[in-house]
Amino acid sequence: MSVKERDPLTGHQTTGHEWNGITELNTRVPRAIWWFIGITHLWALVMWILLPTWPLVTSYTKGILGLDQRELVAGEIEAGERYREHWVVRFEGESLDGIRQDETLMEVVSGAAPAIWGDNCAVCHGVSGAGGPGFPNLVDDAWLWGGSDEAVLESIRVGINSAHPETQFSQMLAFGETDILTREQIRTVVAYVQSLSGLADPPPQMREEGAMLFADNCASCHGEDATGVNDLGAPNLTDDAWIYGGDTETLFVTIHDGRMGWMPGWEGRLTQAERKMLAVYLLDVLPEEGG
Repeated sequence: MSVKERDPLTGHQTTGHEWNGITELNTRVPRAIWWFIGITHLWALVMWILLPTWPLVTSYTKGILGLDQRELVAGEIEAGERYREHWVVRFEGESLDGIRQDETLMEVVSGAAPAIWGDNCAVCHGVSGAGGPGFPNLVDDAWLWGGSDEAVLESIRVGINSAHPETQFSQMLAFGETDILTREQIRTVVAYVQSLSGLADPPPQMREEGAMLFADNCASCHGEDATGVNDLGAPNLTDDAWIYGGDTETLFVTIHDGRMGWMPGWEGRLTQAERKMLAVYLLDVLPEEGG
């Protein structure tokens, strides 16, 4: 078939190729495509002239505008650092109450604290702060070491059973492993402890025996009324807040094997301003978000 031939239906020249009776047409590239190619090439040429473009032996062409993205980014980082230094000084000089009353600082807390929490605390206490088995719920009112501003800041600073030289220490004895209590006595104490929070209603004799065992072995840490001692990090056993669980099996394991929680001290990783920001976020923002 000759290239000069034209398709009788469209009038276009053919390429001379045919497959199963289908003839290939030699159609022109649409004019809009040529315009697009021309404009993009012209735009590239203009950018080559205006902006840093071509690499040289030891440098590169600077362009008429002299723009440098690295210098722009460095300038933005420097401006961000100056802004950060401004509010860091303000955080370090304010109490938590002062931070709460300062709308500007609270805006910084709302913007920055969730990232600090997510990077350092959420892995154990959860994104919402509600904790889980072995990790305390931090959005309720059950505080092992106290929920005051000072107590929370100190817990964040030095941790619990951590490597910090001023860490807070807390450990529960393994009453079964050390043969202080028999398995039957532990079961009796479990029933008594559950009765304090309404989880069980043991017979009067068992309750009385459990109260005696509790007074002799547990009250020194948890208090005579079992409401806990913040200075020792001993939890309140009369509420419904349980770190490891309040069921019979879990309580038996807790009393028999003992417990020793751990929290790192954040003084070496977080600045004073970041720790204050985190404390305000924990005490004021997270509970309002619903925990």
